[in-house]
Amino acid sequence: MDDLRQKYLELVAGAADEATLEDIRLQAVGKKGEVALAMRELGKMTPEERQVQGPKLNALKDEINSALAAKKSALADAALDERLRGEWLDVTLPARDRRVGTIHPVSQVTEEVTTIFADMGFAVAEGPQIEDDFHNFDALNIPPHHPARQEHDTFFMHRAEGDNRPPHVLRTHTSPVQIRAMQKQGAPIRVIAPGRVYRSDYDQTHTPMFHQVEGLAIDRDISMANLKWTLEEFCRAYFEVDEVELRFRASHFPFTEPSAEVDLRCSWEGGQLKVGQGDDWMEILGSGMVHPKVLEAAGVDPTQWQGFAFGMGIDRIAMLKYGIPDLRAFFDSDLRWLRHYGFAALDMPTMRGGLSR
Repeated sequence: MDDLRQKYLELVAGAADEATLEDIRLQAVGKKGEVALAMRELGKMTPEERQVQGPKLNALKDEINSALAAKKSALADAALDERLRGEWLDVTLPARDRRVGTIHPVSQVTEEVTTIFADMGFAVAEGPQIEDDFHNFDALNIPPHHPARQEHDTFFMHRAEGDNRPPHVLRTHTSPVQIRAMQKQGAPIRVIAPGRVYRSDYDQTHTPMFHQVEGLAIDRDISMANLKWTLEEFCRAYFEVDEVELRFRASHFPFTEPSAEVDLRCSWEGGQLKVGQGDDWMEILGSGMVHPKVLEAAGVDPTQWQGFAFGMGIDRIAMLKYGIPDLRAFFDSDLRWLRHYGFAALDMPTMRGGLSR
């Protein structure tokens, strides 16, 4: 036993790695190791001899196992020390730039639009997405025979049989928010109303749910000139260019008179949009002077007050500014798309620091 002890303790002490150590363990105390074979010899001994040799063999086995465990721990410590020497980190280096979540382009552009109009003195107004017939249509001078009031264009809420109350709809625009804001605040007023709207349409440039922002300014001496200046300032700030040129085309909306579609001078050379230059024109929004009947429905005297209103699609202007080709991708919940087009969570748009850093 002394020979076995000396032999294996020397082998354990000289082991250079854990693989060698495992081989020594199998040779010494494995099922077919020398100590195990010696224990099998106990059956051939007399009871008196077993009482003497048995404890000695168990003590030898324990001693070798303890030596193996100590050596394994020492090898692990040595390997860790070696890794620490080879893999070091200078904690004084700047941290890596990691995104804490990703902001959806719709949320980012909504913040950009809000920031721009807030700088011009516009507050943000909100309203319900499920609207009654009065606020969504009647108060906005939309007659009963208008196509927007048909089921092929508007989502009507289900009514129980025998319910004769006016129907509720998923709002088709954020204009009802303007009515509610005027009813609550009166005039003068200057607000924008961003939010979700719903229409029964679905293709590359239309979805059943999308986002709009509408603006309203009511005062005593507001004119189309004020509207033109406001939209020019917005386009300059939003598209981050020094010069823009807008073209107003006569149009018709039930809630404004006169009404105008607004086009933006641009260029599409090489498939890339360049605002403020070129020979192309792109329609970006609708606008006009608020109709007197809309002011009356909101409780504002049209003989004393007048103002302008405008509306544009948030998703559409996001597509134009950031080169997003398909509107439907906004709502596909594809994380790869969001990581590509999304924005860093801490990069909030400001007029001083920049909108789209």
